[in-house]
Amino acid sequence: MEDTRHTILCVDDEKNILNSMKRLLRREPYRLLTASNGEAGIKALEEAEVHLVISDQRMPDMSGTDFLSIVRKQYPDVMRVILTGYTEVDSITESINNGHVYKFWLKPWDDQSLKLEIKQVLEQYDLIRDNRLLHEKVLNQNEELKSMNDNLGNMVRERTEKLESQNQALEISHAIMEDLPIPIIGISADGTVVLTNRMVDSLPGFGGGISVGKGIEGYFSDDVEEKITSVLSSDTSDTIKGYQLSGTVYDIDLVPLSKRFRGQGVILTLKQVKNYP
Repeated sequence: MEDTRHTILCVDDEKNILNSMKRLLRREPYRLLTASNGEAGIKALEEAEVHLVISDQRMPDMSGTDFLSIVRKQYPDVMRVILTGYTEVDSITESINNGHVYKFWLKPWDDQSLKLEIKQVLEQYDLIRDNRLLHEKVLNQNEELKSMNDNLGNMVRERTEKLESQNQALEISHAIMEDLPIPIIGISADGTVVLTNRMVDSLPGFGGGISVGKGIEGYFSDDVEEKITSVLSSDTSDTIKGYQLSGTVYDIDLVPLSKRFRGQGVILTLKQVKNYP
């Protein structure tokens, strides 16, 4: 099981101070490590994840503030506290101002006050850690959101290009249909005229032409309407031979729509018969 306790490292060259710290914290929910000098303290930090370092100020070879300055550079997230006497307070102030030391505690200490101080420092550690994790999470989410927005932008651009291409193709198709040299009429399954080209206007017998939205029965005889119904039912093309419009004879081809428009309409084309008997 993962150990979720906080780990405290106490560094002091006086063995009785380390033993006092052990007695103080033996019933507290912490893991306590000890070291007798700064060098041993650095080694302990290399071997374990430490959340709080409590160091004596006056130690041989390396002072507490010098030791914690190294800790700050190598382990910046670790909380750093100095244990000191009244006479050394002034010398520690600069280290506090420079950020090497989070705070200092005086010797001799009151047990209950020191336990409360340790608890508060570790709560501060947790708060700083949680804020950092939250900040990292927000940054990651912002990166994900940026990536999603970029992908969405690419999709929109691709979709727009595709629609523009389709619209252009549709416009060209419409222009081709308009310029075809034969009359073309689109008729829906309910018998409504839904499309005509310009050659329809030249058909005889319709006066102002054939209007989109009108029923086909208003322009052609019943046999044409019946043939449209038959073509839709059978889904097979058919032709009406020799159909007369105001003395002009036409062959009428009826072709049902296919694919996803199957059964929804018919294309009617008229070809004039030049030498009708």
